[in-house]
Amino acid sequence: MLTYNLDIAGHSQWLHTTPGPAALSQPYYVTEAGIFYAGKQFLTSRTHKDSYLIFYTFSGEGFLALEGTQLRLTPGTALVLDCRQPQRYGCAPEADHWHHCWIHADGCGVAALAGIINAGAVPAVLPVPDTIRDVFDSLLRRVSRETADAVLASSLDIHRILQYIASSGLRKQAGANRSHQELMEIAADYIRDHYTEDLHIEALLSITNVSRSYFLRLFQKYMGTTPYNFLLRTRITRAKELLEMTDLPIALVGEQVGFRGETNFSARFSAIAGVTPGQYRKQAIGNR
Repeated sequence: MLTYNLDIAGHSQWLHTTPGPAALSQPYYVTEAGIFYAGKQFLTSRTHKDSYLIFYTFSGEGFLALEGTQLRLTPGTALVLDCRQPQRYGCAPEADHWHHCWIHADGCGVAALAGIINAGAVPAVLPVPDTIRDVFDSLLRRVSRETADAVLASSLDIHRILQYIASSGLRKQAGANRSHQELMEIAADYIRDHYTEDLHIEALLSITNVSRSYFLRLFQKYMGTTPYNFLLRTRITRAKELLEMTDLPIALVGEQVGFRGETNFSARFSAIAGVTPGQYRKQAIGNR
């Protein structure tokens, strides 16, 4: 259910679009977007919507109430809200206006970055640079065009907006837990230095001095993947270099980057690179 009091100035924008196959194939796509020059009586209440809502406040102040919590939406801040939960938002009671940009967006990329930005049940209100407004303006110019080029550009605009917000959140977390990030960077460097060896997680635990479960959570948080996948990708990257720059037999390339057996190397390489080591070498030679 949706109820609202649309107290907005006449020069506000509210744009709708119906995503087609090209848009739905993108990791980020928009269904609605706008700039609201909202007055004191502006208010929206919603029980559910299959979408994420991105806010950026550039003047005045708004509020967001959900899960028994009320957040302040102040100038220069942004947030990402999963609308699949009851929410209420509007101009803050003590403010006389709330001027903000907003996007209803969805897609696998939106869901993934929203998970990084909002570590808990309550959305994070984060400071973002003023240049985010330029990206919102760019997106609004494209929303109604619906050409293939506009669809791709809009997807990139949403990614840039979310990247601004996610980067702010990661910097905030890093400031509060700098030692944790440094520990994970040490672990990543150890993997890069020892990727040819038969690495086990115990070696990483011994240099970081944290529990196994806590280490895995921290590594995923700061490096964006698991230690095992980080190791695999390090090995595959080095294998690509050897396949391109040397004439070493494929079996020997796999052995030199830490894989045991050509079959295992080929399977892992194909799963990550999308082609076999032999195909990758032929393509690289062809490109040269």
